[in-house]
Amino acid sequence: MKYPKTINRYCPTCGSHQKHTVSLYKKGKERMLNQGRRRVERKKRGYGSFPKEIFHKNAKLNKKSTPILECTECGKKQYAKSYRVKRLEFQEV
Repeated sequence: MKYPKTINRYCPTCGSHQKHTVSLYKKGKERMLNQGRRRVERKKRGYGSFPKEIFHKNAKLNKKSTPILECTECGKKQYAKSYRVKRLEFQEV
């Protein structure tokens, strides 16, 4: 899917329409001490097999791509609508 690199859109912090630059959301690095990671590590310790079942039937082909809009005036970021596409391509309009 083709998506514009810059969008003129309402910025809630500025209170008016401003130009926004568009980038793609990327997941950050997972912390090793967060609660979910600690729980899985505790369950994996000791005898037996893997405690949680590994899901093998993949129903979805594509992940959802979330564009991030950054205001050029104030620098605030906000999420745009997510799309389930194979490839999200940014282009100049």
